Amino acid sequence: MSILATAVLAAEEGHHVVNELWFPAPLFGVIMFILFVAMAAVTFSFRDVANRHAEKAEAYAREHGGEGEHH
Repeated sequence: MSILATAVLAAEEGHHVVNELWFPAPLFGVIMFILFVAMAAVTFSFRDVANRHAEKAEAYAREHGGEGEHH
């Protein structure tokens, strides 16, 4: 008997292992979508932080050599 035939017979006789998921597979996608939207909301909440502290940025720029100058 050839090696290929032996492998086919062994595969047919072997036990098929099935690992059950914790919940239905589409629910994994729904959960990840909800997490993605939550992270996007957190990121979006910081969208205008630089403008809220413009006076601090201007004071820092005056103390440290003005705008556009990098050390």
